[in-house]
Amino acid sequence: MQSTLAKINEQKEKLTHKLEELAKYLKGEGKTFQLDGEDESSSKTAQQGKSEQEGVEKEIEDPITEYRRSQVKAAMQHAWSSYEKYAWGFDELQPQSRRGVNHFGGLGATIIDSLDTLYIMGLQTEFNKARDWVAENLHFNKNYDASVFETTIRVLGGLLSAYDLTAEKMFLTKAKEIADRLLPAWDTRTGIPYTTINLDSGRAHNPGWTGGSSVLADLGTEQVEFIGLSQRTGDPKYKQKVENVIKQLRKIFPKDGLLPIYISADNGQPTTGKITFGAMGDSFYEYLLKVWIQGNKTEVVKHYREMWEQSMEGIMGLVSKSTPSGYTFLAERSGSTLYNKMDELACFAPGMLALGTEGAPPEKAEKYLTLAKELTRTCYNFYMSTPTKLAGENYQFYDGQDMQVGTPWNILRPETVESLMYVWRKTGDSKYRDWGWDIFQAFEKQSRTPTGYVGLRNVRTGEKDDMMQSFFVAETLKYFYLLYSPSSVIPLDKWVFNTEAHPLRIIPRVDEPISLEDTPEGKDSSMQIKSGSTQYLRQRRINPGGR
Repeated sequence: MQSTLAKINEQKEKLTHKLEELAKYLKGEGKTFQLDGEDESSSKTAQQGKSEQEGVEKEIEDPITEYRRSQVKAAMQHAWSSYEKYAWGFDELQPQSRRGVNHFGGLGATIIDSLDTLYIMGLQTEFNKARDWVAENLHFNKNYDASVFETTIRVLGGLLSAYDLTAEKMFLTKAKEIADRLLPAWDTRTGIPYTTINLDSGRAHNPGWTGGSSVLADLGTEQVEFIGLSQRTGDPKYKQKVENVIKQLRKIFPKDGLLPIYISADNGQPTTGKITFGAMGDSFYEYLLKVWIQGNKTEVVKHYREMWEQSMEGIMGLVSKSTPSGYTFLAERSGSTLYNKMDELACFAPGMLALGTEGAPPEKAEKYLTLAKELTRTCYNFYMSTPTKLAGENYQFYDGQDMQVGTPWNILRPETVESLMYVWRKTGDSKYRDWGWDIFQAFEKQSRTPTGYVGLRNVRTGEKDDMMQSFFVAETLKYFYLLYSPSSVIPLDKWVFNTEAHPLRIIPRVDEPISLEDTPEGKDSSMQIKSGSTQYLRQRRINPGGR
């Protein structure tokens, strides 16, 4: 181990020397070259001898990384300007038809999903226009059957994130309004919410395709947002609703910590035996970890971490290897039978595991990180194994054939990029940035059109669809941008991302609510969000109910 660290340190010293020479050259050319964390008065000293699990303390802003980040920002500008031109006010853009469509009740999903991305990237003019639309045009009295899950993660999450980044009270007011319209969904015999609610009437129900059951990834993926809302408003009713769900799930929580994807809202019992970290299961496990982080890992949220670690013991029973290349994947289970299928959606898991190393005993942390790296390699090859270099929706694994595309579409999903960002931040290994660049270039080649970005109907043929999903601007491009930004941009010890990549500030869970102004960052209305060498200052506040 010591010899390995010595070699790493030697290589780092050589690289640092080369970069110092490059810095001198760029300075002579009138260009800047900055080590992350430097300001006008000081520079950051490298900390040697850190293990890979502790991450890289010294981050170097090299020209290649700056270029890649600038290209991601340009992609966001292209996506946004296309939406602005052809679909303003609609939920999403159909780039090839050059029109907008409403799949989320006309709540301006792309605008809300873009708010924090625009802000983090420093696109202030675009952010201001989006903010003004929210203030003047976002209303929720719509006769529309909304997905409680989608509305929570996109709309409520997006509004809370915008509030945390700007301290503009209008966003919090709007967040409370939509949450109040969603609350009747929890009025069931068990308190387990229905998946669908009419925003106007408040009538809630479960769809027929679930057999009348609630979905695990829905009922278990509203805790971060509703707890966050209670923390910021001082009203406990929101967190009480969603934390009661966890109490109900603890009654049926199995020894391996893996719950089936359908749960009855009437009696709280599973109605299927299917277990998956893909569609309809995924983000429940993500939120067990993130509620613990959101609450600053206090005793109040300890049981979330305990449930998550129990589930991570269970995940080991789903881990399988392909032949001949040895790709690690997460199988699905029905009863006691394993099925060698993995969704691209499950590619969030490596990032979750990397994030979960913090707070784990050394042996467990090593196990989590090893699995995270192995799964990241598989997810990257979901992309690289197709002719278009874009991943299919899911993959089958056959003996002697490694991975084969199952459902062939790609709808601009973010999960693999998300994990690349987390694993890069944890390890500092530049290969994860390089892998991300391969994927970004594939999106640019296959999905970019003159009027926005589209998915592919078939990753084998490259046939395009006609939809720019709002999560492309909320998640995919944001995670790309953060992958090529220093870790000080939305640092993970101060922020936690909801499952739509909307960052919320970490606030310790205590009995009494903490307002934004009570926190160290909230005391100063000019909270700094660093982006590379640029600092974006928050100087504007909006009074409740008006601009």
